[in-house]
Amino acid sequence: MFKVILWDVDGTLLNFDKAEKYALRQCFAKFNLKECTDAMISRYAEINKRYWKRLEAGEITKEQVLLERFSEFFQKEHIRCDKIKEFNDEYQVRLGDKIFFNDDSKSLLERLKGKAKQYAVTNGTYVAQKRKLENSGLDVLFDGIFISDQIGYEKPDIRFFDHIWKQTGVYEKDDVLIVGDSLTSDMQGGNNAGIRCCWYNPEDKENNTNVKIDYLIHDLNEVEFL
Repeated sequence: MFKVILWDVDGTLLNFDKAEKYALRQCFAKFNLKECTDAMISRYAEINKRYWKRLEAGEITKEQVLLERFSEFFQKEHIRCDKIKEFNDEYQVRLGDKIFFNDDSKSLLERLKGKAKQYAVTNGTYVAQKRKLENSGLDVLFDGIFISDQIGYEKPDIRFFDHIWKQTGVYEKDDVLIVGDSLTSDMQGGNNAGIRCCWYNPEDKENNTNVKIDYLIHDLNEVEFL
């Protein structure tokens, strides 16, 4: 068992796709926009992922991600919305309304509590992540929560992890495991930090990157036996 586990939140402990679908539909209703279909949500999700990858690569700021993704989406869908910032602000709140766990992750963290130090490490916004972690009850299970909005750097930036070590103390690299679904954020971040990397890959996607993976799992509960 590792002494320290860094848990990604969206797409790992929590099902972001379901939260995203719920939040978008709530926002469409509040802003009196047309029906938000599954096809539209899928197209938005692709736009959103592309913007976050650009952020991870250091090409744009988070503020650009949060606003420009919706601007592009509305333009492509021929939707008139003059309140992009207000829409995004509402979206951040609604993302934390409903909780969708992956693989009964809360029970897993409960079992691991006391056996290993567990920390949340997330690139999500402070508003959304705070609500998700509080409403899910995961917040009380962590030994610490690290949100990029507060740190000032995003995964995979080594400075994100340097901040963690300053707060938690420095551990032997082999004693630390990061678990996440993103190759470019979580796993690349783990590579940059020199720690063990566990890729949560329930859909059995291919690794077409140069990122080094130490463990490949399809169910989060496998972490308990690493």
